[in-house]
Amino acid sequence: MPLYKSLTVNKSTKVLIWKITESFNELNKNVLLATKNQERLNGMKSDLHQRGFLSVRHLLKEVGYSDNDLVYDEFGKPHLKDGKHISITHSFTFSGLIISDDLQVGIDIEMQRDKILKIAHKFTPVEEYKTIANHDALISKLTIVWGGKESLYKIYGKKKLRFLENIYIEDFKFSDKKTTGEIRYNNQTSSYNIQFFEFEDFTCVFAY
Repeated sequence: MPLYKSLTVNKSTKVLIWKITESFNELNKNVLLATKNQERLNGMKSDLHQRGFLSVRHLLKEVGYSDNDLVYDEFGKPHLKDGKHISITHSFTFSGLIISDDLQVGIDIEMQRDKILKIAHKFTPVEEYKTIANHDALISKLTIVWGGKESLYKIYGKKKLRFLENIYIEDFKFSDKKTTGEIRYNNQTSSYNIQFFEFEDFTCVFAY
């Protein structure tokens, strides 16, 4: 299908979500890849990863860019050649991007799964969530926290941050659909806005 959701965050920042229902061949039509990215695509063993990769190129088209406008730095962080800020995500049957003229941005889409309960202690102080008795609400909350931290990690763009020690997400109510977060590293603290929404058992979180 074409674009699943488009969200205007502010006058310079947009979020776009693609639902991946097309076959590889359908998605591969009318997409011209840079040599390096064609090699990346060819090297992917999973059809789902290949389709996710291609769907992101369709999202780029939606905001007026081609694959050739996208470059990755030594840490794997994507950048646009014209200097605008971009972040990309892909999870199973959804992909997304956030683009901003002037703000650093990060985005993450996650499927809501029980698995997050097993790894929660690695990225957040679990005792903070002991009061949530509802199983689904707990998974939902932890997924938002993970997505927020992942989004901030992508903004920072280097490999040194630890989710538990260096990235903080302010507590929130589901109904607020937003919170704030901080990157605390090297005696410096940077603050960001975080927004989130849920759809079809997935969670999208983005930071700016």
